[in-house]
Amino acid sequence: MQKITIEIEKAATIFKLFGDKTRLTMMKILDKHDCCVCELVEIFKTSQPAISQHLRKLRDLGLVKEERRGQWIFYSINKRNEYYPFIQQILEQLPSQDDKLKELEEQGTRISCC
Repeated sequence: MQKITIEIEKAATIFKLFGDKTRLTMMKILDKHDCCVCELVEIFKTSQPAISQHLRKLRDLGLVKEERRGQWIFYSINKRNEYYPFIQQILEQLPSQDDKLKELEEQGTRISCC
C-alpha cells in the first residue's frame, strides 16, 4: 500500500467534515454510487436544503463533484481529488451502505426525479 502524506490542516478539515454522520454516510454511498439530491433526501429523511448544504460543504473542498443529466444534478465522489487516497482509506473501514439504496429501489423511489 502506498504511503499517503497529507497536511495536518487539510486532514483536520476533512475529519471535521467527516465528523458529521450524515456527511460521512453520504461519502460512503457516493464512493460507489452516483445519487441525486432527491435520493439523498429519501435516504436521510431530511429536507432538500439540508442535503444541499451537506453537499455544498463537500463540494467546496472538492471531495464531491456534480454532473448534470438533463434537468437533474447527480453527485459522486471526486476520485481525482488529491486527497482521495486519504479519504478512500477512511471509507474502506466503514460498513457498506448499499442497503440504503436497495431499500429505495424496493420502495420504487430510487432515481424518482429522473
